[in-house]
Amino acid sequence: MENLSMESIMGYVETYGIPVLKAILVYIIGSFIIKKLVGILRKVMAKGSYDESLQKFLMNLVSWALKIFLIITVIGTLGIETTSLAAVIAAAGLAVGLALQGSLSNFAGGVLIMIFKPYKIGDLVEAQGVLGVVKEIEIFTTKLVSPDNKLLIVPNGAMANGNIVNYTAEGKIRVDTVIGVDYASDIKQTKDVLLEVLTSNPLVLQDPAPSVNVMELADSSVNFAVRPFCKPEHYWDVYFGTYENCKIALDKAGIEIPYPHEVQINK
Repeated sequence: MENLSMESIMGYVETYGIPVLKAILVYIIGSFIIKKLVGILRKVMAKGSYDESLQKFLMNLVSWALKIFLIITVIGTLGIETTSLAAVIAAAGLAVGLALQGSLSNFAGGVLIMIFKPYKIGDLVEAQGVLGVVKEIEIFTTKLVSPDNKLLIVPNGAMANGNIVNYTAEGKIRVDTVIGVDYASDIKQTKDVLLEVLTSNPLVLQDPAPSVNVMELADSSVNFAVRPFCKPEHYWDVYFGTYENCKIALDKAGIEIPYPHEVQINK
């Protein structure tokens, strides 16, 4: 009876224990190999000067594909018939695909973004009602960092099929500001003062040249469109600096900036 129990135990070990140990060993070795392969691919792409967005996208894609292949291999090592399993997976995949049409759309959107490159990592873009710098382009989503340092995650399907404004692509951006002065001010003098503010700012590009033009004859002021160009990464420095420096320069020149007045009539 004791021998029979030992034989039963050995039978169970041989039937179930050895395949499980093999499966664990295959998983450990396979995970190690996947890590090495992904590392080699990363080095090859880095040497080939591939776009950073494409590198990360392909890394994710290759990593997931290899992991799925490893899981199927581990299942086969356990003695489960993978051909019939493949048919079950295909049928289940169809059902899951119908249920996850949005995810498939996002995957297709990610592929389209990689092919047509409407933006890349580091670009300042506006899309789907949000504005931010592209941090990462993943298989299903694009991650942006907003000007107030919030992480924005947008589905690739929406990004690929919607309008995208890329502020970085052309390498320069116009900063639109409006400065109002008193009607008694000399227009030519005011334009010269404002233009001097722009040309003296080292962050303002000289090509295209900055411009100052009368924009509007408002109720209590003559409004000037003050429009310098700069690099996208200097946008906010130039934007705020233009208002501050224009105020200082106008005060120094004795040109008044009007403000709302209230008139009281006593009968």
